[in-house]
Amino acid sequence: QISWTPLLLLGYLFYLLLGAMVFQLLEKQAETHFRDQFQLEKLKFLQNYTCLDRQALEQFVQVLMEAWEKGVNPEGNSTNPSNWDFSNSFFFAGTVVTTIGYGNLSPSTVAGQIFCVFYALFGVPLNLAFLNQLGKALNAHLLTLERWVQKPGRAQVQLAIFLTTGTLLFLVFPPLVFSYVEGWSYGEGFYFTFITLSTIGFGDYVVGTNPNKHYIPVYRSLTAIWIVFGLAWLALVFNVGADLMERYLQLKWHKSDLSLAEGDTTKLEDEPEQPRIHIPS
Repeated sequence: QISWTPLLLLGYLFYLLLGAMVFQLLEKQAETHFRDQFQLEKLKFLQNYTCLDRQALEQFVQVLMEAWEKGVNPEGNSTNPSNWDFSNSFFFAGTVVTTIGYGNLSPSTVAGQIFCVFYALFGVPLNLAFLNQLGKALNAHLLTLERWVQKPGRAQVQLAIFLTTGTLLFLVFPPLVFSYVEGWSYGEGFYFTFITLSTIGFGDYVVGTNPNKHYIPVYRSLTAIWIVFGLAWLALVFNVGADLMERYLQLKWHKSDLSLAEGDTTKLEDEPEQPRIHIPS
């Protein structure tokens, strides 16, 4: 049989190229606008505070950027809650082993960086093993994908219940909570939810980082627990989608191979003087 891998490779590259073009079309103009607006704001700031020059302002901007990279929010004052209290540290540990890695917070000490490497080295496989077992537990009442394809009646109902329940618990209701607590819109909360559970983790939206809000101490810890169960559910959904896509591609190529084989067999039958060639099904 002709391998369907090249088709998958071409589809994968095409998907990346399509995404690149769409993101460029949607975001490049907005980026240019924000950049120009930022430069205008800096000029206004220099005009209002004539005691400063451009070099001093650029140095201060650099200080702000370094503070942000170290996980210190430039807003507020020194009374802001620590990023490394137990609740926040627990949340950070979860983002390490789940490979989410928001990027808004990272170890700044050499000892912390070295520990993070070894912590992730053992924690990521442990997390994968745990998610695998959790996924099996969530999937205990679902039939296998093969039986779902062969006997779609009962399994389709179970799969629909599984997808509907998970969607409500992990994608629909959590944005309502985040919108209320963080002050985001529902769309922003939904965006954060999916980007987090898919382990993409851009870091543009992170819970519990607004210095103007007072969060309960266990807020981020509870969020970390929700992330773990959401990861297991969404991983199952992604696996089912990947299996279906793989089966679809294999089926298409198999039908194509059978058509070619039947055509070759018919041609050989029309020419009896040629030796017959057996083509396996």
